[in-house]
Amino acid sequence: MTSTEPQLPPAAFDTHAHVFTRGLLLAVERRYTPDYDAAVDAYLSLLDAHGLAAGVLVQPSFLGTDNSYLLNALAKAPERLRGVAVIDSQTPGEELDRLAEAGVCGIRLNLISRPVPPLGERPWQRLAHELATHGFHLEVQAQQRQWEELEPWLLRWPGAVVIDHLGLPAASSLSYPGSAALCRLLAAQHVWVKASAPYRSAPEAATAMLRSLLCAGGGERMLWGSDWPWTRHEDGRVYGTTLSWLTAELSVTEAQRILCANPARLFAWTPCIAGVDR
Repeated sequence: MTSTEPQLPPAAFDTHAHVFTRGLLLAVERRYTPDYDAAVDAYLSLLDAHGLAAGVLVQPSFLGTDNSYLLNALAKAPERLRGVAVIDSQTPGEELDRLAEAGVCGIRLNLISRPVPPLGERPWQRLAHELATHGFHLEVQAQQRQWEELEPWLLRWPGAVVIDHLGLPAASSLSYPGSAALCRLLAAQHVWVKASAPYRSAPEAATAMLRSLLCAGGGERMLWGSDWPWTRHEDGRVYGTTLSWLTAELSVTEAQRILCANPARLFAWTPCIAGVDR
C-alpha cells in the first residue's frame, strides 16, 4: 500500500473481481474475448499489496456457465476467496451443493445486451427458492429499463439480491428511463448494491449515485468491488484508485461498514487476516 492510499480497517473485502487465462473454453455468445491473463495469484498479490483480507471472484460472462476455472481459483486460497458463479435456470440442487462446497456464495445474472429472463416462470421460481435454501445471493447486472422488468420479481425474491455497479446509472442527474424502478429496488431491505466500476456508467453518474445512496442510508447494504482487471476498460486503470474513489466519500465508520461488516454479514463469513501486509 502506498502512502497516498487509504489505511483500511482489518478484514476488508474486495467483493468483485474476475480471473481467467487465455486458452479457456469461451461461451459462444459473448461480447468480449480477452487477449491477456488475469490469474488468481496476481489477484492475491494485489489484495496483499493493498491491505485487503478477502476477495470475491465473479464468473466473467465470456466463460458462460463453465465455472471450472473459477472453482479451481477458489481452491487455491479458500481462506481468502469466495465466488459468484453463473448457472442456468435448470441447474439442480445437487450442483448448487457442489458449488457451495467449493466456496461459491452467489449466482450472477448478467443481462447486458441480453433480454430479461422470465423470472416469474416455474424454472426460475424453483431456482429462486433453491438459491435461498443454499444461502446464495442473486447478483444482477442490468441497466435502464431492464430494472422496470426486473423490479416486480426482484422485490419478491426469497433471498438476498445484489445489484452490480450501482445499477449502471445512465445520467448524473439520476433521472432516466428505469431509474425509478432501480431506486425502489435499492430501498428494499433484502437488496444490496456494489459500489464499483464507475467507468461503466455515464460520466459522473456512479459518483452521484454513490453519494445519493450514502445520504439516504444506503451504506447499510453497500459493498465495494475493484472490478479487476476491468475488462474492456483496462487502459490506464490502477487498482488503488478503484478503492480511493470509494473511500474519498466515506467516514471511518462508513468505511468499516462497507468494506468489512457488510460483506461479512452478506456472505456469513469472516476471512482469515493473518499474513496480510498492512
